[in-house]
Amino acid sequence: MIIETLSETSCFGGEIGFYRHASSTNNCDMQFSVFVPPQAASGNVPVLTFLSGLTCTEENFMAKSGAQRVAAKLGLMLISPDTSPRGEGVPDDPDDDYDFGLGAGFYVNSTQTPWSQHYQMYDYVTQELQQVIFDNFPGDPERHGLTGHSMGGHGAITIGLRNPEMFKSLSAFAPICTTLHSPWGKKAMGYYLGDDTASWMEYDACEVARNVSDPDAYEKILVDQGASDPFLEEQLRPELLQAACDESGLPLELRIHDGYDHGYYFISSFIEEHLNFHADQLKR
Repeated sequence: MIIETLSETSCFGGEIGFYRHASSTNNCDMQFSVFVPPQAASGNVPVLTFLSGLTCTEENFMAKSGAQRVAAKLGLMLISPDTSPRGEGVPDDPDDDYDFGLGAGFYVNSTQTPWSQHYQMYDYVTQELQQVIFDNFPGDPERHGLTGHSMGGHGAITIGLRNPEMFKSLSAFAPICTTLHSPWGKKAMGYYLGDDTASWMEYDACEVARNVSDPDAYEKILVDQGASDPFLEEQLRPELLQAACDESGLPLELRIHDGYDHGYYFISSFIEEHLNFHADQLKR
């Protein structure tokens, strides 16, 4: 698959780059970023994909998290795709708000017009992006972890639990834990999937966790949440994810951190622990 290089530069002995390709899945151009650690000069390295949250692009994680320094030491390749399709003809939020449409693909496959022509982010992450990355970069598809933040944390949990053969380690920062019981989720699923909430189940992290086929697929799932997050009680609902994992037997470690909010100060404070977690899991 042909990709266009937008920029590349050295970073902690490795290289960080931003790229574009024509996506047949989303019927538009898609952009993504990659950090290749210095260890890739000697062979394929483990990979961690980060799914970003509402309003973000492929740039936010790479610019704000501070992950590259640690990833370079650990020999982890970092991948961050854009959060939605974009471009001429791609429909946006009819209310011109931030929580739906451009920058808010929710990592689902839309079934509703006009969104279904472009918003196929679940297939993009699990199929097309896989081909783009492993055809063009020195990553090892057998050592691939998944994480994300907020909307991307929701995407990481639902995609990871549904595809443990693809992703060998799983974590999240302040994830939206339920689309059935949060205003963000209800709005997005209503547009993307329609009024029948039964169709939302496969994109609800709690329902996926509750009904997971193999609770032993992951040795541990790490989730960090700030106690001062303004979205905690209304939108994120981590207590529901904990209950679902307790019911199914999934090994969730949910850590609540006093004083931390929802943003990148929170992510950058704990990204090193997550990278170490994934590096350790991907060695097994």
